[in-house]
Amino acid sequence: MKGLTVGILDEIKAVDLEEFEEYLKVYKNEEDQLVTNGERGVKRKMSALRSFYAYYFKREMIKTNPTVLIDMPKTHQKNIIRLDADEVRSLLDLIERGGDNLTSQQRHYFEKTKVRDFAIVTLLLGTGLRVSECVGLDIEDVDFKNNAVKVTRKGGNEMMVYFGDEVEKALKNYLEVRNLMTPLPGHEHALFYSTQRRRIGVQAVENLVKKYAVQVTTSKHITPHKLRSTYGTALYQETGDIYLVADVLGHRDVNTTKRHYAQMDDERRRMAADMVRLRDKRTSAAKADGGPRAAEPAENTEGANASGSLDFKENE
Repeated sequence: MKGLTVGILDEIKAVDLEEFEEYLKVYKNEEDQLVTNGERGVKRKMSALRSFYAYYFKREMIKTNPTVLIDMPKTHQKNIIRLDADEVRSLLDLIERGGDNLTSQQRHYFEKTKVRDFAIVTLLLGTGLRVSECVGLDIEDVDFKNNAVKVTRKGGNEMMVYFGDEVEKALKNYLEVRNLMTPLPGHEHALFYSTQRRRIGVQAVENLVKKYAVQVTTSKHITPHKLRSTYGTALYQETGDIYLVADVLGHRDVNTTKRHYAQMDDERRRMAADMVRLRDKRTSAAKADGGPRAAEPAENTEGANASGSLDFKENE
């Protein structure tokens, strides 16, 4: 790279950058290892190149900026991976009772940690907390008077996140066990302890979620973040309020939430197509036959569920 000047950037044309974009998909590095980049990887590298050119062009150190002449690679939104209602029930039941084929050693460890594990998973499923927020909780952050936990969000902002009766019960059961433990010095304030009596870490929570989830579903790679997606999906299905979901999940930009749940919006729009009936089918048929106009049946609106409560029960 020595001996190159900024002026060489003016010699690069848009077609060269398009070829470079294709090269980024599959290439060999200096160690002769094959490197591949997906949609996001290619877009990230091309964005860096565009910023690189923009820096010199803005300062009039180069005369051309070919990056503005090429299309940035498009990324396709992946489907949200989440647990279904029956999978949530199975997961919680599994943590409560344990597996059927545990060895004596595994059974001993399960009995030692099941109350804590159940509280952690229930909290994640019932509030949508990030795993980093969960492990960062102190005992003083739990407010049972208002059924809320004080969480430090990304960027350092503090926020009260409210929870329901199921989370309250799980936390209180865990606190009975926690109060019998003597933590190591410096970890006295941690809400969740590891088996070493330290503040539990992110990796430990990820491992315990994976340990239980793989017994419930093998077709989905379930992580603590997928439990967060499960909560967000359930909340959106119950309320249809994307701004509420964004606020509860701690998204600073509602567009982030919209991107995640765009597929659900499309499903809701498809359902709307059949919700409004312009003419009753029998009326249309009678008019086509020249017969009398049939009376439209009255809609039964009694018994509608207006509780607004958030749960993981399947619609009957």
